[in-house]
Amino acid sequence: MVLEGLKTRAVHIDNFSQHELHPNEHDPRAIDWIFVLDTLNFCFWTDGDDTKWKVSGYTGYFALCAAIKRAVHESRLMTDPKFYSTITIEELSYILRGDDESAKIPLLAERLQCLHEVGKVLVEEYEGTFVNCIKACDNSAEKLLKLVVTKFECFRDVADYRGHKVSIYKRAQILVGDIWACYRGNGLGLFHDIEIITMFADYRIPQVLVHFGAMRYSNPLLDTLQSGTHLTPGSLAELEIRGCSIEVIERVRDEVKSLIRQYPNLALRESDCNAILIDHYLWDYRRRHAGELESIPFHKVKSIYY
Repeated sequence: MVLEGLKTRAVHIDNFSQHELHPNEHDPRAIDWIFVLDTLNFCFWTDGDDTKWKVSGYTGYFALCAAIKRAVHESRLMTDPKFYSTITIEELSYILRGDDESAKIPLLAERLQCLHEVGKVLVEEYEGTFVNCIKACDNSAEKLLKLVVTKFECFRDVADYRGHKVSIYKRAQILVGDIWACYRGNGLGLFHDIEIITMFADYRIPQVLVHFGAMRYSNPLLDTLQSGTHLTPGSLAELEIRGCSIEVIERVRDEVKSLIRQYPNLALRESDCNAILIDHYLWDYRRRHAGELESIPFHKVKSIYY
């Protein structure tokens, strides 16, 4: 399916910028816009019968995109760290208001804290723009990733797995990936080592991988997930689900590249396929087939990391 997606351009770098809710590469605010999005890009699920948070009819991540785009168009300075480093919870709540007043975005206080933290760093160390973080990294995705997780604590997605430090860095990696995709690998999005970025280990891609049989839960774990039990952040089960998701996509990417080498008549390049694009494709697949995948549980963790 991924190979077919490459041929039809369903798997393609252009797909990020083609979505109406994403910033355009020609917008001078694009980098700081993406940075705000990925600072707030975590935990959109609700429990049980709670009213789902929607903005302009969108749910989840795209509801966030819609809220930030609305704020930008209302001239609320959501791309300016001088503004959001001191934003109040009332202001943020208004900016992230949903279509239904009773439905609130989860973890609002944690989102406020993240904005204050990253905004303060940008103002004090990078002249008020994430563009300067990118320029300091010599077109290296790895250097930018390290800068983000070093300077911005809320992006530091690390845990202990049986005595080993595990760094998953979902939001930090998606930040690099989004910049690369927005600029189509050129200009501020030019990274000579973009292949070091893995898939973005969240709670939705595992649903798709289980659906395809690329990953399987043990019966006890499946029972736990089906019951709606919240997993503890940093627990073995959580880390294994996220870690196995990364491994699956690494294997899929390697297999697709192997097929491209074997069949030169496909007129594809190995660089046309990476973990970022596969992640985008599978994430879109989950949204398109939400009803079909509803029976597959996702792991519920209250976390700022995904």
